Amino acid sequence: MPVIDPRTHFPILEDIARDLSGDINFPTCMDAAILVRNTLKNPWVNLERVVQVIGVEPLISSKLLRLANSVAYNPLGKKVSDLTTAVARLGFEAVRTTSLAVAMDQMLKSRNLAAYEDIGHKTWEHSLHVAAIARVLARRIGHVKPEEAMLAGLVQDIGIFYLLFRAADYPQYHDDRAVILDLLRGWHESIGESLLHILGLPEELTEAIRGRGQPQNVEAPAKLCDILYFANLLAAESGYGLPTEADMAQGEQAATDRQRFADLLGEADNDINEVRAALAA
Repeated sequence: MPVIDPRTHFPILEDIARDLSGDINFPTCMDAAILVRNTLKNPWVNLERVVQVIGVEPLISSKLLRLANSVAYNPLGKKVSDLTTAVARLGFEAVRTTSLAVAMDQMLKSRNLAAYEDIGHKTWEHSLHVAAIARVLARRIGHVKPEEAMLAGLVQDIGIFYLLFRAADYPQYHDDRAVILDLLRGWHESIGESLLHILGLPEELTEAIRGRGQPQNVEAPAKLCDILYFANLLAAESGYGLPTEADMAQGEQAATDRQRFADLLGEADNDINEVRAALAA
């Protein structure tokens, strides 16, 4: 592994630091997702206002309609064609999560990520897998809202997507895989945490993401951090853009923990398919 001069990353990190203290440079669809999320923060917001905000972004609107007509939310096959009925059927939590998932998916498809498309796609597949498993775990355990658990899985690697999105503007990353991987490994977690704060996500969610790699309450998982730990553990074989090393003891413990919840994987596959169907063109 080549040694990378830390000064290589100064230009992009200085620019991102300025962004994080001012107006963050997000793709348009992400801005729309933030607007949806901020609107839904108001406990008194009504359905009409939510639909009005969602309607500003046609892509999010179309994906929500698609999801509302999926088998999971429409088992009787009664199709809806208007956004108001779709949002009422889905519920605000599903709207919040899906809006952000659409925005993340659009960031992945940005031309800015074309040079390192494989890293972006592997990381997104991992995020989808973790999100689906987390939702199934939350449903089964019952102490955490399933949509909240799913959201944690979706956004846990937002720092990777943002760094890839921004790196396209800096020549030093264009044709040097070792340099871009060094940037991601060194900075995606701290930058991702800052982005989560800007998105206004709950502190509990940020803390759960921060501790996702450490064994949590393995005997009786009940908190979001426990669920996210196990979701990452169960999704480990799906591939990750940035592989990490684990010692032998951790590997053995992981194998034992993974076996406990292995039966969830089939159920989680259905959830992954739901999300993919919602995001499909």
